[in-house]
Amino acid sequence: MSKTEDHNSVNRRDFLKFGVVGVAAAAGLDGLSKIAEAAMAASKSVITPVYRTLGRTGLKVSIVSFGAMLTPENEPMEAAFDLGINYVDTARIYMNGRNEEIVGKALKGRRDKVYVATKTLPASQTKKDIFNNVETSLSKLRTDYIDIIQLHNLTTGERVFMPEAREALTELRKQGKVRFFGVTTHTNQADVLKAITDDPTKFFDVALVGYNFKSEPSIKEAITRAAKAGIGIVAMKTQAGGYKTDALGPISPHQAALKWVLQDTNVACAIPGMKDMSMLQEASAVMGMKLTRRDERILHQYAEAISPYYCHMCAQCEPTCPQSISISTINRSIMYAEGYGNYELARSTYDELKVKESALVCSNCIECVAYCVNGLNIAQKMQKARTLFA
Repeated sequence: MSKTEDHNSVNRRDFLKFGVVGVAAAAGLDGLSKIAEAAMAASKSVITPVYRTLGRTGLKVSIVSFGAMLTPENEPMEAAFDLGINYVDTARIYMNGRNEEIVGKALKGRRDKVYVATKTLPASQTKKDIFNNVETSLSKLRTDYIDIIQLHNLTTGERVFMPEAREALTELRKQGKVRFFGVTTHTNQADVLKAITDDPTKFFDVALVGYNFKSEPSIKEAITRAAKAGIGIVAMKTQAGGYKTDALGPISPHQAALKWVLQDTNVACAIPGMKDMSMLQEASAVMGMKLTRRDERILHQYAEAISPYYCHMCAQCEPTCPQSISISTINRSIMYAEGYGNYELARSTYDELKVKESALVCSNCIECVAYCVNGLNIAQKMQKARTLFA
């Protein structure tokens, strides 16, 4: 957010002065008298952060934590940390490394109050690569240690057991550069969760998992098992794509979707992406709220509206594709473009794929035979990818 503010935006100082409830009201008001009225009303309702234990790490984290992936400025993070939100999630790959720098600025003077999670690059598997990733992250974040270092975007349970990755992480912890180990997964999530849960060495402490009201029952079951085994569960993709739709009129499904995730006490925290102060206000206000029947109706309407194009990323379609392309990752890239409205993230995610895994291969097929159990038109989605990422 810019240092220069107009009547339709609120800076960090005003955000904290008014309280999170007041910001939403003040942001749309013109004139100092109306802003003052909003500030007075907000003084009667201030967010009290709620905390849960992040599995066997023992860390007490705010149930609404900060997903920094889309945040272009440090001010919203600073406001969040000052409110008591004490966990921030970033990654080496976000914004081509700039995101960790933004997080680093926000941590200045607050490092001892915030737990920092970042990730290695998805392609990193060797000790050398992982060492380089962590050293670069430490520099970008302006810190001496990382609380949670995560292997990024695991798609199979087998990748949980990569020997070189484990050796590198173990050595980095001995050096005091990382504290706890985690994984992130978007595809075959139940398989990845099962692998870290059943691992007799209990190597990984945390799992960052895509989880929302549209998730398959198998994911909820895997989360329950993992949490009971001491794995700290962090939920991402809580908004099921965050698509804009006219189905709800002016009503946002954001809070209802976040409440749905947080009602599951096996989830230690959620990390909704917060680009600005208004998103911070909307997400942080959920702490302490219960899921209501109205919320359930909102989610039902939203689910119906997005069903023609929302991908569950279950990857059940991929074995039905004779070309073995990475349909779930391609669909996730499309979601970043169309739902998140972030083409840079969409492009970088798509570019992680090898050519033989990309939608380009589909042009070799006369007819698409890949089948989606949820009824998505896969051929249409792949054509969309070729148009977006040509």
